[in-house]
Amino acid sequence: QVQLVESGGGLVQAGGSLRLSCAASERIFSINAMGWYRQAPGKQRELVATVSRGGSTNYADSVKGRFTIFRDNAKNTVYLQMNSLKPEDTAVYYCNADSVTLSTGYTYLKVWGQGTLVTVSS
Repeated sequence: QVQLVESGGGLVQAGGSLRLSCAASERIFSINAMGWYRQAPGKQRELVATVSRGGSTNYADSVKGRFTIFRDNAKNTVYLQMNSLKPEDTAVYYCNADSVTLSTGYTYLKVWGQGTLVTVSS
């Protein structure tokens, strides 16, 4: 079973920055679109940003101009650079891969990481 492992969450003051990382745990042949989602307490999970294999990006309006998503295909890793953080950005952030193909040829669909907590204090 392939896993996505997130890192980089933590506590930061409003206006600060954090960088999240997400890497696949197995020998990967290719990963399709990847993205970051978040879920705040008492709220539904929402899209933050996505990036295609070719590098095309899409952002939620609430993070445009503050967050940047990018990926390193050679490392099978996706990143989320978060600047000018606000208390309302506090949430568990989840990494997602649309599909992951292993070196064995097996493909997993809709793979999720375990989540990493980001807390922004005012």
